[in-house]
Amino acid sequence: MPSIHQLRSRATRAFSYVYELTQREKQNLLVEIQQTRGLMPILMKPRNGQDWSPQDRAELRDHLGRLSRISPYLVLVVMPGGFFILPVFAWWLDRRRVRVRNGNGIPPHH
Repeated sequence: MPSIHQLRSRATRAFSYVYELTQREKQNLLVEIQQTRGLMPILMKPRNGQDWSPQDRAELRDHLGRLSRISPYLVLVVMPGGFFILPVFAWWLDRRRVRVRNGNGIPPHH
């Protein structure tokens, strides 16, 4: 039977692996989104206090449909009801949140 120390070590390694994987995928998503011209400004409208127009929603569906072929995370967004996940997705991708958290705009190293 593994000791508490061994279990904690395994759990820490597993968490680190998942965290690093998530951060790497987040960076890849940001690069993909920035290369999809016009998506980031539309995606950030709610974070900037604006509402999405029907045309914005149609553009978002088109962009995210194309991106979902690239990234499995976006499959959640294009599923029925997934449109409600977009504000959370925008928050997760928002780099301003990192700047506020550590004060200098440089993502913290873990």
